[in-house]
Amino acid sequence: MLRIALTGGIASGKTTIAKLFQTLDAPVIDTDAIAREIVAPGQPLLSELFRVFGADLRRADGSLDRATLRQRVFSEPELRRRLEAITHPAIDAVMQQQMAALPEGTPYVLLVIPLLLEAGWQDRVDRVLLVDCPETLQVQRLITRDGIDADTAWRMVRSQASRESRRQAADDVIANDGSLDLAELGERVRRLDRRYRSTGS
Repeated sequence: MLRIALTGGIASGKTTIAKLFQTLDAPVIDTDAIAREIVAPGQPLLSELFRVFGADLRRADGSLDRATLRQRVFSEPELRRRLEAITHPAIDAVMQQQMAALPEGTPYVLLVIPLLLEAGWQDRVDRVLLVDCPETLQVQRLITRDGIDADTAWRMVRSQASRESRRQAADDVIANDGSLDLAELGERVRRLDRRYRSTGS
């Protein structure tokens, strides 16, 4: 089974591309979704996060205030490393379990791994598919999506791997800079899907 990592900077459009692959019945495993599951109320990692990062992150319903945690760790590299040391092993374990549960003969799986380079997980995959866009566009999307100011958005973008390092690591690139509409993005995804199926079969 061919393992394809779908990666890209924050607000680059990874979710849009992953959904287009899902419309083609491609199996998609999203590490962001896994990250939410492992810190859901009742999960042991949630208590650890409250202990390390502060009980003020506990919402009234007992859930994690992910937005506040994200802003906190994006502004403090050491805090981000501590968060990753807690969550990455658990995310990896669930990802491996979900891959193992796929039907025999599955030609390929799309692994949505936003922090592929930062986590050093390139050796877990066979190919890297990058969703690429200019950093200025990422910032604009973050301001619109999250209602944050430009300084915060730029800090979030610059705390991740550089655009150039992602492009160097990529085997395939989809430009999501506004030059392609949804139908054109869909056609690009269909071409990649056909190639991945023929390679992985």
